This record gives sequence, structure tokens and C-alpha cells, in this order.
Amino acid sequence: MTHDGTTRLTPCQAAASRCRAVTEARWFAICVFAVIITNAVILGVETYPGAVHRWHDELKLIEHGFLAVFTVEILLRAVAHADRPRDFFRDRWNLFDAAVVLCSFLPVVRENVTVLRLLRLARVLRAARFLPQLRIVLVAVARSLPGTVSFLLVGALLLYVYGMVGWVFFAADDPEHYGSIGRAVLTLFLLTTMDGLGDAVRAGLEISRWSIFYYATYVLLASFILVNVLVGVVITSLEEARELEREEDEPGSAITAAVNAPEREVRDGIAAARRALDELEESLERLSAPPVRTTEESAPFASRRT
Repeated sequence: MTHDGTTRLTPCQAAASRCRAVTEARWFAICVFAVIITNAVILGVETYPGAVHRWHDELKLIEHGFLAVFTVEILLRAVAHADRPRDFFRDRWNLFDAAVVLCSFLPVVRENVTVLRLLRLARVLRAARFLPQLRIVLVAVARSLPGTVSFLLVGALLLYVYGMVGWVFFAADDPEHYGSIGRAVLTLFLLTTMDGLGDAVRAGLEISRWSIFYYATYVLLASFILVNVLVGVVITSLEEARELEREEDEPGSAITAAVNAPEREVRDGIAAARRALDELEESLERLSAPPVRTTEESAPFASRRT
């Protein structure tokens, strides 16, 4: 702390403050987003053999430029958290960005063209960091995975049961669609989208009139109930993701208050200590100052002189 009461920053804190001012600026986010979109366009151009053959050296130079820009970006973000490195690793987007950039320097990745292209494609996903709505959708998809896994297990069980029933009743008359459990499951899976349902029902009626009950119950369970359950899981996860995004954006939220509570307590303690020091200095000045004589105390000395 300096004499004027201000807090003196260490070199690490000063560098973090300057880099934080850059990374949190709007122009920085716009520039990085523009580079990501340009990178996606260049990836699309490289799918044309003629363009690659004609501008091979230029495209390679542009790719090195993209890698340099993304490396500088992640370094700025890391330095911006130099005074609080734990916060850098708490942000999942920072971890994703760092993994995408650092893997590009690995010799194993750079020697494998397919992996390198997939890694360059992963950079496009970084655009979600700068698009709140897309970020909410990705978070919702991630949060819906447990419910989706349960849905897939129930769906697989339903396909297996109805596939076995279809094999038992339709294998002899319709071996193309129900000749084995694999073909039966594939047929029923395609019927989940309601595509070709009319043809399947007509072919089933030629075999047995009870086939209408088979297809009706399957469509009711698979296409209506299960699909609606999956939609409900995704919508619930989407609402939870929006709530999390709202809590992170609100400065007065409970999460932000819990994170900033230690820092606020330190500031309050420093302010209280500063006030106590000011009061102590004032008390010392009053004690060390010479006493001031009043008019009544100086009157006897004046009468003696006269």
C-alpha cells in the first residue's frame, strides 16, 4: 500500500490487469470470432482439389497465421488469470480452447493429416464461446446426455422386443425386412420416422390382419411416447442451461457473491484498518501539540507587569 492509500500492484497483477482489459474488450471478441469464421471458410475452400493445388503455399501460410492468432489469444487469456490461475481452469471453454491449440503443436497430430483436419474443424466450435444462444444449446445437449442414455436404453429394448416379435410372425413371408433380428430392428428403426409406414402396414395386412395391432402399438410407443419423452428431456436441460447462463451473467447472483466474498472481506478489513490508523494519528497529534493558554490564564501575568 502506498502513502496515499492506494494499493500497489505486483508485476504479475499489473500484467493480468492489462491482459484482462484486452480479453474482456468487445473488439477482442469480435476479432477472434471473425478469425474463427474465416478459418471455417478456408477449411471449406480446402475441400476443392483445384483450389488446394493452385493455392497450396498460400493456404498453408494462412493456416500458420490462424495457429499463431489462436496461440496469442489463449496466452492472453492465461496471463489475464495469472493472479488467479484457478479461475482459468474452472472455465470449461478455456480448457477446450487450450486443448485445441496445444494439440496442434504435438508431432503426432501434425503428422496425421486426418487428425489435424479434425482438430482444425474443432476450432469452428469455439465460435460458441462468443454466441450466447449457441452456448446455451451446447450446454443443454451436454446436460441432457444422462437422460438421453436412459432413452436410448429403453428404445433399444423396445426395438429388440418388437424385432423379435416381427421375426416370429413375418420372417417366413417377408424375409427382406424381417428375415433376421438385425433386419427387423433396422426396419422398425426406419419406421420410427414414419417413413414407409403405409407400405409396411399394407404388406403386413397381406400376411395377417393382426399386423395392424403390431404396427399401431409400435408407432404409439416409439414415435409418440418415446420421442416426446426425449423432447421433454432436451427442453428441461435447455431451461437449466439458460438458468445457469443467467446466473453467470448476473453480477449479484449467489455464485458471484460466493466467489467475491473473500475479496470483499479483505477490502473491508483494509478500510477498517485505514480508519483506525487515521484516528490514531489524530489522537497523537492532539497529545503532542503544546497547550494553548486562555485569556483568563494570562491575566495575572499582565497585572504583575503593570
